[in-house]
Amino acid sequence: MKITRAMELIATARIGKAQARLKDARPYSEKLNEVVRNVAAAGSASHPLLETRQPNTIGVLVITSDRGLAGSYNTSVIRMAEHQIQGHRSNGRDVRLYVVGNKAQSYFRYRNHIIANAWLDVTDLPAYGDARAVANVLIDDYQGGAVDAVEVFTTRYVSALTQTPVRRPLLPIEPPATVEGEAAAAGYTFEPSPEAILDRLLPRYLEGSMFGILLDASASEHAARRRAMKAATENAEELTKILSREANAARQAEITTEISEIVGASEALAHG
Repeated sequence: MKITRAMELIATARIGKAQARLKDARPYSEKLNEVVRNVAAAGSASHPLLETRQPNTIGVLVITSDRGLAGSYNTSVIRMAEHQIQGHRSNGRDVRLYVVGNKAQSYFRYRNHIIANAWLDVTDLPAYGDARAVANVLIDDYQGGAVDAVEVFTTRYVSALTQTPVRRPLLPIEPPATVEGEAAAAGYTFEPSPEAILDRLLPRYLEGSMFGILLDASASEHAARRRAMKAATENAEELTKILSREANAARQAEITTEISEIVGASEALAHG
């Protein structure tokens, strides 16, 4: 009970930090979305990361934690990804598997899945460099033709009580939709060309998206672990009460038996 209580407090503190990092990253993500939207609105702009191809090979990235004791956090996202992988293969598509987190790596390796790349010790406190490392591998494989599309299976942080496993298409990149009421980008002049801007911008956009995904997953992991450890602590407290009552009852029964034996022996001696 003391261990689970301590883990609950640690997870609670980390949730706050993860929420703060997620909030701090949002302005960068929103501005990046706006720039990509404006450049894509040029109409004639094209880039390999925007091209839609026949999906013969699908890249599947599964994001889990490195440690357990987080309730159904890992199980939910792994089951969703595994179901999707089976669907792709039943439709005649090949799957190239990428994993973030030791739990996903152990699960799929035990079931003899071939893992193209694995990143460990990332989700507890993800850094932008971790997001760049993942994004660069996915970009290289997509541009090199190893995969025709990439989708991510992760967990979206809704609140401290709710974390939802989700599937997110990552490649090819779909420019963000125009926000209702936002001014159109018509009339912009780009220097250099939209293609040159996209060549510099889209990899950064993908890195930013991946960083947001990792931050979301990190907050979800800590929230799930806090909830699981809270439940474990409450169960331990209840078990302590039950065992204490049973111990007291057993002790009382033992004392009663001893008294009865003493009284019986005394009466036997008195009448002997």
